Amino acid sequence: MIYMILTILLPAAAGAALPLLHLRHRARCAYVTTATAAVCALAASSIAASYGDGARVLFSIASGLDIAVAADGISAVFAPLFALCWLIVAVYAFMYVKHEGRDDRFFAFFLLSLGAMMALAFSANLVTMYLSFEFATLCSMPLVLHTGTKEATAAAVKYLFYSIAGAFMGLFGIVVLFGKTGPAMFALGGVLDGEASGGLIAWAIMLSILGFGTKAGMYPMHGWLPTAHPAAPAPASALLSGIIAKAGVLAVIRVVFYTVGEDAIRGTWVQTAWTALAALTVLVGSMMAYREDILKKRLAYSTVSNISYIMLGLSTLTMTGFYGAILHVIAHAFAKCALFLCAGSIIYKTERTRVSELSGIGRRMPVTMAAFTAASLSLIGIPPFLGFSSKWYLCLGGLDAGGAYAAAVPIVLIISALLTAGYLLPPVISGFFPGGDGRLPKARDEAPASMTSACVMFSALSLIAGIAGGALMDVLKTLF
Repeated sequence: MIYMILTILLPAAAGAALPLLHLRHRARCAYVTTATAAVCALAASSIAASYGDGARVLFSIASGLDIAVAADGISAVFAPLFALCWLIVAVYAFMYVKHEGRDDRFFAFFLLSLGAMMALAFSANLVTMYLSFEFATLCSMPLVLHTGTKEATAAAVKYLFYSIAGAFMGLFGIVVLFGKTGPAMFALGGVLDGEASGGLIAWAIMLSILGFGTKAGMYPMHGWLPTAHPAAPAPASALLSGIIAKAGVLAVIRVVFYTVGEDAIRGTWVQTAWTALAALTVLVGSMMAYREDILKKRLAYSTVSNISYIMLGLSTLTMTGFYGAILHVIAHAFAKCALFLCAGSIIYKTERTRVSELSGIGRRMPVTMAAFTAASLSLIGIPPFLGFSSKWYLCLGGLDAGGAYAAAVPIVLIISALLTAGYLLPPVISGFFPGGDGRLPKARDEAPASMTSACVMFSALSLIAGIAGGALMDVLKTLF
């Protein structure tokens, strides 16, 4: 248990202490790198030492309101993923944030957000999960606000409003479910006694899905994503899109699969409504991305679509769909972090923010655009990248569910994949094959090595994880 506690407290304490230390740039880089690397090691140690040992109560807020942690299958997937992505983004952020200023403030909330996300990953009950979810919102909001511009301030307020409104809907569901389950700890298959096909329980589950789905950008509560991402610094955008938005996915998994149990809502109106909203969000996000010219806003709409792939797989309530959803959590995290960091590098070097302005960028920044291309291929679903494996299992999950799902899920995913190719490949094609002389100088001029290497690492992880897709599936089958 001590490793889990340290995994949560170390980044939180490091973030709180950072502004008081007044470190110079190199010392700050070493400090943040050491803290995030230590969290990676502690997360792995927590899983190795405590996996399957059950929940441990740390303290009680009131009678029955226990703050508890546990290392289970969800923790084993999400905690190492969060820690690894935070470490790589930290490597990128050092030069990027130095360029924008206010380094101490950014990295303080950067580390505080990591602590909140680790607490969410190791949460063992609904109370701990909800508090961690809210702390993650409060700690990540200043990352959106970082530049202090009027646009950033408005985006941060919108992010906070949407997230808290969604969390309150989730809180209603938690209160109702808590009345039925008591202080029970999470267990795969659920801990709810009785049916959830109608009445207040069904509405509580639906509102929980919609409320926590707000963080994941599910329609109609998706509006914060295309506003917050263009205003936030590129490292914050990468974390918001690739990782922090997954807080909503994690909370939905905990409610549906670890509290209610999939059998309780299979075949009910809740499953139908959930699937319909997820499918609609996939298509709406893809179409909005296809029409958007601002690069970071296009990637934000892409996140709206891709995280709803995960929701769509979960809504099939099949283990195959569940596996596909978990694989897409990983695939999207690596690919979207790469894409936002590549976009940040392009803005850093050229100050160009629109896709239509990037003709010839592949000649000037070939390594960055190669990483962008690889991440794009993963999101489109081209083998051998992990995005292909995840979409394959998502389609199989729809087929396993049978009925309307057998046709709807594959059709939605195929249409969205075509739209994804339509909005991610044009920057690649015009970047490498601009026609004429292009619009940007031909001289090679990459972003600083630390920034470029982070982009390459995320793209390489998309490829390596895709090649090892069979092994990943074997691991998931042992965890769940």
